[in-house]
Amino acid sequence: MKIVVAYSSKEGLLEEYKFRYGSDAQPENIPPDFFAEGDTMETINAVIEALRSNGHHVVGMEANDIMQGMFERFHPELVFNMAEGLFGDFRESFVPMMCEKLNIPYTGSDPLTLAICLNKARTKEILSYYLIPNPAFKVFYPHEPIYLKDFDFPAIVKPVSEGSSKGIFNDSVVDHSAMAKHKIQDSILKYNQPVILEKFLKGDEYTVAVWGNGEDIEVLPIVAISYNSLPEGALPMYSYEAKWVWDTPGNPLEIFQCPATISAVQRERIEDVAREAYQVLQIRDWCRIDVRLDENGIPNILELNPLPGILPDPKDNSCFPKAARTAGYTYPKMLNKVVEIAARRYGIRL
Repeated sequence: MKIVVAYSSKEGLLEEYKFRYGSDAQPENIPPDFFAEGDTMETINAVIEALRSNGHHVVGMEANDIMQGMFERFHPELVFNMAEGLFGDFRESFVPMMCEKLNIPYTGSDPLTLAICLNKARTKEILSYYLIPNPAFKVFYPHEPIYLKDFDFPAIVKPVSEGSSKGIFNDSVVDHSAMAKHKIQDSILKYNQPVILEKFLKGDEYTVAVWGNGEDIEVLPIVAISYNSLPEGALPMYSYEAKWVWDTPGNPLEIFQCPATISAVQRERIEDVAREAYQVLQIRDWCRIDVRLDENGIPNILELNPLPGILPDPKDNSCFPKAARTAGYTYPKMLNKVVEIAARRYGIRL
């Protein structure tokens, strides 16, 4: 099969940033986490080689303005989508929208689902409508008053449409209204988008890898997250510092356990809420879902990541590959399984 791997490299995202801001794109003006969702060439090349190992003809393409012309010249039979983009709620939808316009099959969720899941507020509204537990929240928009009356602290401040812990730092948890207001204003200014204030749950945290479609959905072994090995003074959450600064291949933090050591009842509860969220958000093919327990031990959905991180090095603590390895999949087998799931959805015989 002819496959295009559509990606957003860190270098490509920098070019996108320069295109928007021109001469203002100085390194000192760019937040340190701004390109967190871009992939390194190590990851991109690992994905390409993994798919080639199964006999596919594979090329990689940066998700940019010339991609449509490249698609039309290469005529892919499938696009393996891992492109994140940089600006706006629809940045993850760029490649799927192009594929649908050109009638090219692609892996993963459709443009609408990707846009909804990227926007934490829209995601939580849908989850709340379907009575799927998620932390209480409020959304704040640029140039509008900040009302915090009766909000239950502590809470966490997040940019509404980011992933990879972008905009979530060790000081993002706030204990009272004045602290929250300052942090909300700072986040709006820095990321130029609405901000979500969410009740900070203090229970255990898990991340759940799910793949499949329709009735054929499989939950891979649950990953438990323990924050005991974080530096002194660090809050118990997977912040930008925990993900990208303190946890490195040379000095990996021992914060993940897979499979999670939990009771059969708790595992079933977490799997059930993950499956339900996967279905009501109309996820396709695969997703990583973050879950945290509330004070009553009830699993709450924190986020859904329909473009999950897939770093190839086990020392990088990328959780979807970690769950897949525990289930017996090598890195190439995991990625080719995603291709098989997508091909089956389209009725394509491999």
